[in-house]
Amino acid sequence: MAKMNMLHAINSALDITMSEHPQACIFGEDVGYFGGVFRATSGLQEKYGKHRVFNTPLTEQGILGFANGLAAFGAPALAEIQFADYIFPAFDQIVNESAKFRYRSGNEFNVGNLTIRTPYGGGIAGGLYHSQSPEAYFAHTPGLKLVVPRNPYQAKGLLRSCIKDDNPVIFFEPKRLYRASVGEVPEDDYSIPLGKAEIVREGKDVTLLAWGAQMEILEQAADKAEAAGISCEVIDLRTILPWDVETIAQSVMKTGRLVISHEAPITNGFGAEIAATIQQECFLHLESPILRVCGLDTPYPLALEKEYVPDALKIFAAIKKSVEF
Repeated sequence: MAKMNMLHAINSALDITMSEHPQACIFGEDVGYFGGVFRATSGLQEKYGKHRVFNTPLTEQGILGFANGLAAFGAPALAEIQFADYIFPAFDQIVNESAKFRYRSGNEFNVGNLTIRTPYGGGIAGGLYHSQSPEAYFAHTPGLKLVVPRNPYQAKGLLRSCIKDDNPVIFFEPKRLYRASVGEVPEDDYSIPLGKAEIVREGKDVTLLAWGAQMEILEQAADKAEAAGISCEVIDLRTILPWDVETIAQSVMKTGRLVISHEAPITNGFGAEIAATIQQECFLHLESPILRVCGLDTPYPLALEKEYVPDALKIFAAIKKSVEF
């Protein structure tokens, strides 16, 4: 075990992949000698050469078009979109090509070797073009998998599973935690299963659910609730598509309550899908309405970032509202 921040853990996962697959390639804007805008790919071009770790032109649609072609030939394609806010020019390639390759060919060919890494979310004073959380746009697309880690240990294990998975995967990295989150991470290879949520803390009064950077906030709210005599079960969804309905439903059947939190705007955020499904699965077990504590239905603000992102106080208020209903 070594002390790593999230960037080091991601770099370690990429390093292992590059060493075990001679055809694996890392590509994107500034990922080469510069090591990416956040330095997630630092040192990899020097180690594996410019023909395997290289910069692309500033065209996200081109990055994913090339990635689809490379993955279709069977090579592990490790594409980076510099910020999740910039993924929208590549939306057509991801939704209409990556996600449908296998289906349209009757499984004769696919792009299962494609992994798309991209930093998402706020916390770095990036304003409206460097702070968005676009996971819900892609959660509507059969054929993709969507994964979000909450700490360095999760980041390395989940990223390795994404790369080894036989489907195209978008790996959303919480940029606020790149250097802020530090923990023990095995230097050797390991994987964490996709599609399985993790119960981070067991409780009996209310279920709290989030993913990525919001997990830290959720645990802070759970601490406040515990001090007030409220027992919270805290769950990290980890995989957004496909998501773990069973684990969440079992928890809500036990607690009778659910509070969901995410950074993305509340309207049509992925929390809405979770709320709809859980009320259908757990209707007779619910003691209060399912609540969502999310971002606002506005462009991501620069000056009012702290007011926009759900914090521990907002989530604690929702916990009390749920329990006192």
